[in-house]
Amino acid sequence: MSGIPGISFGVIVLNGEPFIRYTLRAIYPYAQEIIVVEGATPGALNIATAKGHSRDSTLETLQDFKTREDPDDKLQIVTRDGFWSEKDEMSQAYAERATGDYLWQVDVDEFYQPADIEAVLGLLKADPSITALSFDTITFWGAPVYYVDSWYLRRGAAEYHRLFKWGAGYRYVTHRPPTVVDKEGRDLRDGHWIRGAELQKRGIRMYHYSLLLPKQVLEKCEYYSRAEWARRQGALDWAHDAYLGLRRPYHAHNVDDYPGCLYRYQGEHPPGALQMWRDISAPDSAYEIRPTEDIEALLNSPTYRGGRWLVMGADRPARILQMLRRRLMHGLSRYTPRILKDLLKRR
Repeated sequence: MSGIPGISFGVIVLNGEPFIRYTLRAIYPYAQEIIVVEGATPGALNIATAKGHSRDSTLETLQDFKTREDPDDKLQIVTRDGFWSEKDEMSQAYAERATGDYLWQVDVDEFYQPADIEAVLGLLKADPSITALSFDTITFWGAPVYYVDSWYLRRGAAEYHRLFKWGAGYRYVTHRPPTVVDKEGRDLRDGHWIRGAELQKRGIRMYHYSLLLPKQVLEKCEYYSRAEWARRQGALDWAHDAYLGLRRPYHAHNVDDYPGCLYRYQGEHPPGALQMWRDISAPDSAYEIRPTEDIEALLNSPTYRGGRWLVMGADRPARILQMLRRRLMHGLSRYTPRILKDLLKRR
């Protein structure tokens, strides 16, 4: 696409196998540059090396990609011997090196349809006033043919803030949630922000393979159980009971404070994710794939389908109240001093 803005893709990664090579391939055609920051934070102590690196072959794969699959010299690999203070610092490390017109954050288990990426680039080209874009997601669970939905996702967590305008003086402030400010210190989501729901109406969304593989889920839950910000002491219990054992079918999402259920997925997948699944599902693959017989039995059960309808439907009144609260906040925005609005947001 000629005349499109330059995109700096920023990636932070620890133990990114088997995703990392496929993720890089998927975004490479659209990138001005790809800046990958590898390493661990203190919360990941138990799943990293003593020097704060990936325990799997992530670093070797990055170097191999740089040697074999980077003809345009787009890939920058940033790492250090020692732990990063937090993911804020890791994200800031790629942001400080970014030279594009927009900064697009990508985790290694996130994919997009190529046509959707091209549509987003077309939006940015057509309207330079856009300051931020967020994407609604679908979260895959155990295999690409299953996904999980939950109250947590429906109440806003399914919207991921991923793409930001970028320029001189702009700063990446926080990783949770991803927040970029301009040279005057204004949050870019206070500008021309394209929400995930608006992109979803155009058929554009993010495909999130965050609960696909046992290795991946166990490592995530080990991290969540120790990370100060997460405080999920029961995360590993959830991984064994709900994910591997399927003994909590109405709490299938890993943020298990909220009900969540499994569904069958019959749509298309981004080609990069589909190719990865084919490769890791091959008989000679070293990767453990979660068995699916128990998932099939669950989804074929009329009892589960009925229970799922009741459980997920019970969230509707709370979401209506949430919607009314958002409308109230929008109505107050013209008349309420900013300090009072900030107080209301914290409640």
